[in-house]
Amino acid sequence: MKLLIRYIFTLQLLMLILNSHAQNAAARYEIDAKRMGVSPTEKDALPRGKEFVRLDSTYYVGWMFQGMYLHDRSADVSGLQKALPILRKSFYLIEKDYGGLLATIYNDPYTYTVNNLRYADYLNIAGALREVYENLEMPDSAWWVIQRVQTKDFRKDHYSLLYSRMSWLVHRNRFYTKKQFAFLRNSVAENEQLALQLCYDGLGFIDRNKPNNDLWFGDYQSIPDKLSIYHNLSLIHSYLKNYDSSAYYYEQLAANGSVSWNNYGSLKTEMGEFAAATEMYNRDKYKYGGIKYLMEPYYYLPTLQIYAGKTVAAMDIAREAIQYSNSSPGFGWYNIALARSYLYNGQLDSAWLTLDKAAHFKEIHIGTTLTQPQYEFTIGVLKLIWFEKQIAATKFLHPNWWYHPKWLYEVASLQAQQYVHEYLLANQLILNPERSRIIYDLFCGESTVSYDEVFSLMHRFSPRYFGKLMHEYASLDPREKIKPYFKLYEGRLLWTQKKYQQAADTYKTLTSAVVDTAHEKLFMARLYEGLWEQAVRDNDEAKAIQFQQLLFEHYPTLIPFSNLPFSMQVQFSGLADKVTNQVQADIRQCNITSNDNSSIPKAVVQFSKKGSKYSANIDVYNQKGIILFSRKLLFSTAENVGAQIAFSFFGTEIPLEIDAPATQEATTTP
Repeated sequence: MKLLIRYIFTLQLLMLILNSHAQNAAARYEIDAKRMGVSPTEKDALPRGKEFVRLDSTYYVGWMFQGMYLHDRSADVSGLQKALPILRKSFYLIEKDYGGLLATIYNDPYTYTVNNLRYADYLNIAGALREVYENLEMPDSAWWVIQRVQTKDFRKDHYSLLYSRMSWLVHRNRFYTKKQFAFLRNSVAENEQLALQLCYDGLGFIDRNKPNNDLWFGDYQSIPDKLSIYHNLSLIHSYLKNYDSSAYYYEQLAANGSVSWNNYGSLKTEMGEFAAATEMYNRDKYKYGGIKYLMEPYYYLPTLQIYAGKTVAAMDIAREAIQYSNSSPGFGWYNIALARSYLYNGQLDSAWLTLDKAAHFKEIHIGTTLTQPQYEFTIGVLKLIWFEKQIAATKFLHPNWWYHPKWLYEVASLQAQQYVHEYLLANQLILNPERSRIIYDLFCGESTVSYDEVFSLMHRFSPRYFGKLMHEYASLDPREKIKPYFKLYEGRLLWTQKKYQQAADTYKTLTSAVVDTAHEKLFMARLYEGLWEQAVRDNDEAKAIQFQQLLFEHYPTLIPFSNLPFSMQVQFSGLADKVTNQVQADIRQCNITSNDNSSIPKAVVQFSKKGSKYSANIDVYNQKGIILFSRKLLFSTAENVGAQIAFSFFGTEIPLEIDAPATQEATTTP
């Protein structure tokens, strides 16, 4: 009797299982029919995916449709986090049901053709899941996805999920060690060698499978696979300073229409070929992005414009990117680029507000090797420069600041904040294992700070150490066009150490350096600034006038922050009343030596009034009498007007109208 009952129970269970399989088979047949013609990323994919899950929650397709839809529209951390569990579930389900089949997909053309939809689904799911893990800064999980794909022994890497992706993961996370992520090695150098080896392993994989893959996919099937690896090789060789090898792979990519002009532009920047770099960045300006990716040209182009002395153009490019990105990935980087442009244009309040916006934006670093530590460090460096410039601006506007309690307190307060910020930044620098490559080694393609900004770190932290380091770089670096920059740094650091004669001798060697006068104005300006400073110390008035005018010609917005007295003719005309007289008095007390020497620049300010509004028309001429800048300013009271006009003499953009205390005075310290 017990055996009979057990037999009946087993029979009923088998019937239930068979019935369930039949129901699942019917549901899956219906799902497969309904999915035809619907892409997992189009607008109907989400409701369709939910319907498929209701029909059969054990089938991967419904989860795939939902996950791919969410992934495609994810532009922030919360969106990626919503897509992650759904994509992961679809990945588990397709591996569970079709893992064995996928492992045999390359057995013969018939198996490949009949099951190609499952193969494509698997690669799409794996690629999306890997990307979500990467963008959530979970590289170990992204590596796990790739390892799962490798277990299938696919002989062709259709979606670049294997060696090129592993190499990218290692390169992007090179500054971590095995302690953080098990797939890494224990130093930056070892990780870069691993990334390089993975590229070569990938090329070997392609070559081993080429004969069979040529039969299936055609004689040229291996080219895209190799180009994917060439992309990584170009980046890694550039980082390792194998510049000839890097250029070779970029040329191979360009010849096949697959080059990232943006990355090639970074190599050209690192080599000191700024004209070529600018042209390449401009080629890629609109290629990258949409709403999900950092468009690197919009970050790096403003810096090149700053090198060329075109700060207004730099601001325009950054603003364009900010408007285009609409608070999507890259928005924070573009604000950093805009803040940098403001700093070099002399708009300090705007620079601080923009840096603060970047600091509070939750940036995710998609489609780039740039990382969160670099993001935070760059903001920190620019804030350090902001403090330096704000202190210099206060001293420019009030040369006798130490006699006035208000301005003495202002400078002391800024210096105290600067020291605290400097300490925090020093800790970041010490903890950065690749500081020697991406910070001290000027113009590194992976760097996010400009060569001029690095000086603020060096002269404040250890000018003696960095002076010796720059001397070594100037002697050993293979980049002939970059060597003058190391020499310039050496000279400026010697001056900081009060080794004035050695600094002067170093500057003299640079006066004969061959530079691109259209793209290296900042370099020339810093050299002229150093020579001007030397002439002032030597009480050589003629040379001081000569070099201040060269600086005014090449980069006038630097002058108010130089802590040096500038000679200029300043003339006032038009309405004279209590308000305009106060504005004139404020301008006269700035660190500008006004005289009637016709061989120096001239500023003409004409005041007028209409109703309750005053107007100041400002025209600035060079020593040859050619007009350089024209500005117009509307105001109601004298407060901060003199400061705005004084800075406008040096090319700083100013608002059309002042209704409240404005930019240069730092009436509110951060």
